Amino acid sequence: MGQKGQKQRGSLPYIGHEGGQTPFHIVIPKEPYYQGYHARKQYPPFSLLQLQRMIDLGLLNPDEPIDLSALLRVQTFQFKPRHNHYGLHLIDEGIDIFEAQVNLEIQWASEPVIAAIERLGGTITTRFYDMECLNYIVSPKENFLKGKPIPRCKLPSNDVVKYYTSAENRGYLADPEKIAEERSKLAQKYGYELPDLKKDPKKDMLLKRKDPRQIFFHLQPGWVVNLHDKCILKPTDEDLLKYYRS
Repeated sequence: MGQKGQKQRGSLPYIGHEGGQTPFHIVIPKEPYYQGYHARKQYPPFSLLQLQRMIDLGLLNPDEPIDLSALLRVQTFQFKPRHNHYGLHLIDEGIDIFEAQVNLEIQWASEPVIAAIERLGGTITTRFYDMECLNYIVSPKENFLKGKPIPRCKLPSNDVVKYYTSAENRGYLADPEKIAEERSKLAQKYGYELPDLKKDPKKDMLLKRKDPRQIFFHLQPGWVVNLHDKCILKPTDEDLLKYYRS
């Protein structure tokens, strides 16, 4: 059956060989589309329509600052830090019917959404929380019962620090004077008259902000909330105080 055929007289290149010294799968550049996907920060969408609906139903009080803790207490959507959820992304669905004046703290927001809130006399701040703080915010009562002190919030990681220090994004680490300038620029861009916060009767509420290390309003890092005795235990050691304030 053939001792003198083509396969006996010469060797054929192996499958995939195109000649030369370098295989084709090395010559063609690699595109790692999913490299590091498991570690990417996720921000589940949360719309202006949902926010307006919560306010209309009395689930949220627009006369108080609204942050991630207040939104999660409503329990109308899923938020799971174990799935790398680092906060909520406020999207523009319902932008035409949104009519509430709020002081909102959110993790991610686009320019049209920021304009929609500020044209009504509201304020918005984009804020970062690390994973330890997010787990504490999701289950505050459980952590209070365990006697865990309120954690000190870490500063943003390198991949998002630029976003949270930008005045255009209303980052919580941005210069307040630059934020005021960007508010005026955005009003000119979208063609609305920017309300004067200094003359607003809700001025104190609208300008209320948390410390960068703080995760709850009125509660400081390092405090232990005792639900059984209905009291708050505060650290007195100088080293602990220095750590939580730094």
